[in-house]
Amino acid sequence: MHWNSECIDEIKRKLRNLKKLEMKIRFGYSFSDKKTAKIPQKTNLVWDEFFNISDRPSKAKYSLRDIASKSKEELREIVNEFFYNVYYKYYIENGIISSNLYDPEILNWMGLPPNAGTEDIKKRFRELAKKYHPDMGGDSKMFIELIENYKKLNLT
Repeated sequence: MHWNSECIDEIKRKLRNLKKLEMKIRFGYSFSDKKTAKIPQKTNLVWDEFFNISDRPSKAKYSLRDIASKSKEELREIVNEFFYNVYYKYYIENGIISSNLYDPEILNWMGLPPNAGTEDIKKRFRELAKKYHPDMGGDSKMFIELIENYKKLNLT
């Protein structure tokens, strides 16, 4: 699909607004009062992990071209995943993690959405355990990684 420059500019603007929202949520950054806002120097923004709006190669999950090719529903899912990750980081950084929130990186590794519940996680764990278990012809390294990640989720 060919996108005109106005459309690309609009997508970039919306993505930059997501970055500003993350900075406001995590650091209380006010763009109207830049002198009093304090953002830690070595800050890893979730936005940088998700989006790349430049032409340079990046490890970001989505390039501008990827975003431009998505449907509205797919974009909604990406934005929801982004905000889940932003709030997860915020809760971790402020020591207010909720028992019903799980590390979105581990859930992604397991092939689950960021809002997966305990039962979904346990079911997926059993599926992956069968797949990776060395006695079933699976990869022992992957099985060990699965066990370690599952322990990190701290399901009780």
